[in-house]
Amino acid sequence: MEVNFGAVFFTIYALLASCMYDGAAGKSTDKPNIIIMLMDDMGWGDLGIFGHPAKETPNLDKMAAEGILLPDFYTANPLCSPSRAALMTGRLPIRNGFYTTNQHARNGYTPQRIVGGIPDSEELLPELLHEVGYRSKIIGKWHLGQQPQYHPLLHGFDEWFGSPNCHFGPYNNKAQPNIPVYKDAEMVGRYYEDFLINKQTGESNLTQIYIKEALIFIEAQQKANTPFFLYWTPDATHEPVYSSKDFVGTSQRGKYGDAVRELDSGVGVILQKLRELKIDNNTFVLFTSDNGAALYAGVGGGSNGPFLCGKETTYEGGLREPAIAWWPGKINPGGVTHQLGTVMDLFTTALELAGVEPPTDRIIDGKSLLPALLNNKVDPDRVIFYYRGNEMMAVRHGLYKAHYWTWTNSLQERARGVNFCQGENVTDIMTHEQTNRTLSPLLIHLGRDPGERYPIANHTQEYKTAMKTIQAIVDDHKANMIPGDPQFNWCDSAVMNWSPPGCEKLNKCLKGPASKPYKCTWPH
Repeated sequence: MEVNFGAVFFTIYALLASCMYDGAAGKSTDKPNIIIMLMDDMGWGDLGIFGHPAKETPNLDKMAAEGILLPDFYTANPLCSPSRAALMTGRLPIRNGFYTTNQHARNGYTPQRIVGGIPDSEELLPELLHEVGYRSKIIGKWHLGQQPQYHPLLHGFDEWFGSPNCHFGPYNNKAQPNIPVYKDAEMVGRYYEDFLINKQTGESNLTQIYIKEALIFIEAQQKANTPFFLYWTPDATHEPVYSSKDFVGTSQRGKYGDAVRELDSGVGVILQKLRELKIDNNTFVLFTSDNGAALYAGVGGGSNGPFLCGKETTYEGGLREPAIAWWPGKINPGGVTHQLGTVMDLFTTALELAGVEPPTDRIIDGKSLLPALLNNKVDPDRVIFYYRGNEMMAVRHGLYKAHYWTWTNSLQERARGVNFCQGENVTDIMTHEQTNRTLSPLLIHLGRDPGERYPIANHTQEYKTAMKTIQAIVDDHKANMIPGDPQFNWCDSAVMNWSPPGCEKLNKCLKGPASKPYKCTWPH
């Protein structure tokens, strides 16, 4: 009889772990609460703890002082929707279908016109947590499909307050409808109509609503003695950036800084609520972002610190994210771990905290971060794959990163003012054409060269030794890759948010056009 020793080990470890995670307000068998705070377009360099000179994030800096900093943490894609799908499934976007094959190495996402969304075949984190008694809520942006069959309540979440799409607009409700905001399964209004965003001043009360929704949910679960998963995804730092009246004009960084300051305040309010309810010792919290800062926004966007380029690219600025883990009494305060990690690891880490074994019928790319967070044990063999659409662009192993393809964006897009590497120009590494380097990848040592400016010469022994290891990893990865059905190939104006569930109760149903599917075009 064959024994799956991996599964046996996981089960034993999870049982032992569940006994260890006792809260001051609960029994030793209490399952820990889990909060993931996922920001939107916030860069590695936006936090004071990561070196931003404005020092306008005191609550996040305090969270880091009380928890542990993860300076080598990554998203799974340099754009919003694929990175969020990866977090929810523990799988690379190329596996879960959040990519396109219409064009090579192009970033896709879920705007209103997209036909696809998160497939039913994917098992999402809240679905698995539900099996062991967790109640889950998402507050903020979903971005895994705007059609009702893709909504969060059909994929494991019990509650939802937020939107399926980004807060773009306002639209005239003729060529495009304004984006709806949902409370659970039905819309309760639309952006720019019922949920106002003043694009001129940057004022909106949305973040305060999201903070209040979080507090209400946490209090209700504490009162019911129910373990909970809160997925807090405010999008205030995504263009057009916004903040509430008390924060408008308070940052030396302008509107973007106002938004960062309010989100920082929100983190502080939520953590304080956990302390007041005496459930902080039984609540694991992780703060991060969905992709790098949008450098094309110029001074209206964020900072990626010392890293090259930003959102949309597979340079470090596109995928390396700010990350802080916090769990009083479990995580030693003031720590730093250089464990390589990704948003996909949050899937596996959360399951281990809950005592749930990950699915065994598919490849799960996420690994548990608990050994690094709780015991400072670093896995030196972790690998980071940098994907852009359907192409593996780069790989990191240890401190070495190999670029197999390089591309910023086209000169045509640059001429239209779209610049993903604003103010930067590194000859040969930054290319405006998709450049295939697979025969001789560019090799960077990220310890000596975090800005990716000085490739290691390919004739050196250091290059040959490092690339021998990396190439074996790449060969194995590609040999075992089974891509999912691409969700970003087809668009149709008929699937926009014309008549969302609940619109009839608000007299906000709109008449859309007849269905006319067409292949989506992705410029980046």
